Amino acid sequence: MEGLTVADANLTVYIHPSNAKKVKDALLRQLSSLLFKYDENFDGVILAYEIKFESKDAKILPGLHPLFGVKLKANLLLFQPKVNELLEGKVVKLGKECIHVIILGFSSATIMSEDIREEFKFRIKHGVEVFASSAHKRHVIKTGSFIRFLVKSLDVDILHVNGSLIPSNTGCIHWLSRYGTEDISKIDRSLKRPRPIEEQDPEAIVDLSLNSNHHRQTRSLLH
Repeated sequence: MEGLTVADANLTVYIHPSNAKKVKDALLRQLSSLLFKYDENFDGVILAYEIKFESKDAKILPGLHPLFGVKLKANLLLFQPKVNELLEGKVVKLGKECIHVIILGFSSATIMSEDIREEFKFRIKHGVEVFASSAHKRHVIKTGSFIRFLVKSLDVDILHVNGSLIPSNTGCIHWLSRYGTEDISKIDRSLKRPRPIEEQDPEAIVDLSLNSNHHRQTRSLLH
């Protein structure tokens, strides 16, 4: 599946002095609060992280509420879907007008009837609503099916994708893996090793901001 990337980030997390004796717990709480939410600094959703402390030293910040900063390196797994990329998800609801899909268990997608190629015909088989291919009778999409679809548009505010089944390399993954003409081994590799992106070097509170190639943005997450 496309849309998954790995990023290396240098972070500075600022902790309240009351957490001085349990710094690691405070750090993990702040980083975990970022999971499964869209972050404009990374232009994606943080799915997982792995951290490594750079130093045991901390910098005290003066102010009305003094904080101390802990520097660390983080390896981030990001969900960054883009238009015209291929995503995969599970069909949770299906009707004549649209197909509803869940991606990675947290993001939703809708595929409207006008974005489903003509070979798929809506039918009711044995009381079950399906989209069945008129070209390949074993190619069927129903509730519970895992499908591959193209990103048509994306609403990052609600993490919703408008998808398309127009391309011939989209449809039920089970059928594509057995009878499709695409290179399945290539897809398998992409699932195991998300494509790397250029290293990002943000400073965070958790201070998350993009490198010098982007407009600098900073956000405070005080604990």
